[in-house]
Amino acid sequence: MWLKANLLPRLLGVFAFLAALCAAVIASAEDWPRWRGPRGDGTWHAPPLPEVWPADGLKTVWRQPIGGGYAGVSVADGRVLIMDRQREPVEVERVLAFDAATGRQLWKHEYPVEYGKLDYGNGPRAAPTIHEGRVYTLGALGHVLCLDAATGKSLWSHDCVAEMQAKIPDWGLSASPVVWKNLVIVHVGVPGGSFVAFDRATGKEVWRASNDPAGYATPIIVNRSHGPQLVGWTPENVVGITLDSGHVDWQIPYKVTYGVSIATPIVRDDLVFVTGYWEGSKMVRLGQGPADAELAWEDTKQLRGLMSQPLERNGFVYSLDKQLGVTCFEMATGKKLWDDGNRLTPRGRNPQVTMVWLGDSDRTISLNAEGELVLARFTPQGYEEQSRTKIIGPTWAHPAYAGRHVFARDDAELVCVELIPTAH
Repeated sequence: MWLKANLLPRLLGVFAFLAALCAAVIASAEDWPRWRGPRGDGTWHAPPLPEVWPADGLKTVWRQPIGGGYAGVSVADGRVLIMDRQREPVEVERVLAFDAATGRQLWKHEYPVEYGKLDYGNGPRAAPTIHEGRVYTLGALGHVLCLDAATGKSLWSHDCVAEMQAKIPDWGLSASPVVWKNLVIVHVGVPGGSFVAFDRATGKEVWRASNDPAGYATPIIVNRSHGPQLVGWTPENVVGITLDSGHVDWQIPYKVTYGVSIATPIVRDDLVFVTGYWEGSKMVRLGQGPADAELAWEDTKQLRGLMSQPLERNGFVYSLDKQLGVTCFEMATGKKLWDDGNRLTPRGRNPQVTMVWLGDSDRTISLNAEGELVLARFTPQGYEEQSRTKIIGPTWAHPAYAGRHVFARDDAELVCVELIPTAH
């Protein structure tokens, strides 16, 4: 009796602690404030997710009607940010904010546009960037906005075509704004500035870099021994740029057919990887100095990505080849290990899937072009699918993961879906 009397309160205390710990883990799961997640590399520190989705699918918490667009979703501080296009009663691009818990629209900011004959012209392409209470967006026709995240009030804006003679590529400007210290950097293709940096507080132009036209790839920030560099991929070159001054430190030629430099470069240690369909993949090796960069290897036959963002883990890359599906290869050498035979997402004319690492594990969560949410393991040994369930219509747009939910969009609606089934 004494043992039971003394152990029971302790056991109850342990159970209460574990329950609180689990609740804290779920509540503290990361937001998704920008393109490719909190670190911009397709990783998300998720709460514990099941190995298999329920047979009857996942619960849709809320849904909201929206207009067309490929722009990814961003989530921070309880707000879901998205861009779309409305054609009636007048043609506008919009930035919309919703309450993450209820789906209630908090505010909208809109401005007139004329897409004309813009190819695949259903709406904006670039995910909003949320940083320190502000939202930075880039529209398909070169409108750069800085809005108050709480109210949608315009703090500053630029029409890069009217003000700076930006040349819009065939499929519209698509790169998300990148924040670094006091700067917000956009890939817009103005004279003398494939990349333009604005003071993120005032909107004043700080520098322009590279004479190349605009492509579609969001640049990344690479931390090197001599300081951080902006690494971008234009239709002409892979470039490294000093962030303070906008000086182009190095460039590796990579001229691509139709200008489709789309997938964001990925980096590990001193290696930078880019991939396209017609000209294949290139690996750039960075040296000790700011200007030190050289072509390490290239592959034009087996490693040909297009839109989908590759993932990297432990020196292995997982990229969506346009013909073969998800393909694994060694980053240092380009040696191919396997492909999934188009299992994760259908092959199609322009296959697409958005792949995300779940924490530091080998598990991934992906939204494919059919609107199916897929759990799988990616290892050098192969592709191992665990489960899939449909959550939305066909889409190319990147979802956002935040808390215990996924937020996804197609051309008709935005949905919030619960990733952790509620126990009955």
